Amino acid sequence: MDRRSFLKTTGAVAAVAGTGALATPAIAQGRKEWKMVTTWPKNFPGLGVGAQRLADRITTATDGRVTVKLFAAGELVPAFESFDAVSNGTAEMYHAPDYYWQGKHPSFAFFTAVPLGFTAPEINAWIQFLGGQALWDELSGGFGVKPFLCGNTGVQMGGWFRKEINSLEDLKGLKFRMPGIGGEALRQLGVNVIALPGGEIFQALQSGAIDGTEWVGPLNDLAFGFYRIAKNYYYPGFHEPGSAICAGINASAFGELSKTDQFIVEQCCLADNEMMYAEFTAKNGQALDTLVSQHGVQLKKFPEDVFDGFAKASEEVVMKIGDYDDLAKRVRDSYLKTRADLSKWTQVAEQDYSNERTRSLGKL
Repeated sequence: MDRRSFLKTTGAVAAVAGTGALATPAIAQGRKEWKMVTTWPKNFPGLGVGAQRLADRITTATDGRVTVKLFAAGELVPAFESFDAVSNGTAEMYHAPDYYWQGKHPSFAFFTAVPLGFTAPEINAWIQFLGGQALWDELSGGFGVKPFLCGNTGVQMGGWFRKEINSLEDLKGLKFRMPGIGGEALRQLGVNVIALPGGEIFQALQSGAIDGTEWVGPLNDLAFGFYRIAKNYYYPGFHEPGSAICAGINASAFGELSKTDQFIVEQCCLADNEMMYAEFTAKNGQALDTLVSQHGVQLKKFPEDVFDGFAKASEEVVMKIGDYDDLAKRVRDSYLKTRADLSKWTQVAEQDYSNERTRSLGKL
């Protein structure tokens, strides 16, 4: 799907008067109609499609007891107002990365992605088995929101640049789109970081309002058409090694559901968490090949000293976040301990296996 095609794609219950023998309105039968707001363009590959799939999954799994209607970015509220809409009850649910809300509390970034942090399997482990969900519930609950994992993009790319990046000096003064802790780290390196929702990035890049951008990875970047403007495509993405998507649900609306439907909603979110990650894994390679072979994109790896600069600045930001308040400290400390524990197994099992597979198969 190209950029133009998906951007182009971007009942009231009747009151019945009479006796008790007449049909009871659906709302009186315990059925709920939820509005889901998102930060994505409508039908956007991977992310927007995932939001619609989750809405449909909940509607089907509850047999219509909870009917979820999706509103893409800007249709009901602007992309960056999705959290407030759910917090105040304008909508019952959002589909978005929680690092967009770090202005409300810096710890929200930990539940999407931390530079040099968790991969997709690792953040799943933290949230589901190592205390992350309880901390997330405490953080989001303070705003009247119940959070669930509902997707992951996997490791992201480092971004699109108009010019080559050969040293940290080349970053200074650049106007670059990057959210989350990664964006804060770039600020430490002299980058003018700009926050933009996905649907506004192409125009900003085209107009020169930004000099470069990261978004997600080949599948999404191909759809947005960034290759038409910038040809230098860098990897790896230091900033988002496994970016989690949140289904944030208004806590009162969630509490009104039966225990059965609460369980169904949670399981639908977890099912789509797995499916979205599988989709990005399945499609990114082909999209990357298209970018390079058909559109002349120059695939480049960040120099080691540049990546080391990213790492140093990122760790400094992470440590400072823990000073914000007691909750931030507990989130940061849990993250640091879990990263240290999980990285040992990830290196032995995943990293070393992948390296040996590449080495051995290269000899055949």
